[in-house]
Amino acid sequence: MFAVMHNPTAAYGKAGIETAVETAEPHKLILMLFDGALLAVSGASLHMQRGETARKGEAVSRAINIISNGLKASLDMQAGGELAERLAALYDYMCARLLHANLHNQPAALDEVSHLLAELKGAWEQIGDKA
Repeated sequence: MFAVMHNPTAAYGKAGIETAVETAEPHKLILMLFDGALLAVSGASLHMQRGETARKGEAVSRAINIISNGLKASLDMQAGGELAERLAALYDYMCARLLHANLHNQPAALDEVSHLLAELKGAWEQIGDKA
């Protein structure tokens, strides 16, 4: 009848994230996407170091999903013009590098994507500070 809660802390955290997403302004949502992608890439790196192939693949898939279906999908190609086009190409490049890292166990490719995401997040934070 009722689901058994195996990890109440995780359930609480999930509810907190869902509430934050529902109440966040668009700028904050993008920052949350960057945080999620960075966290997923970091997890993939950790799982790669430990030789945990399945968990590495899940983390890489999560990062690709956030980048493709979150960050890239949020681009306004009409209003953004050339900048939006370049960002879309950069997001595609990141996804390709993540796939490469996953297939060939290359931590350098994960580091590259993490660096790119951190740079973009920093720029996005600066935009928010000026708004």
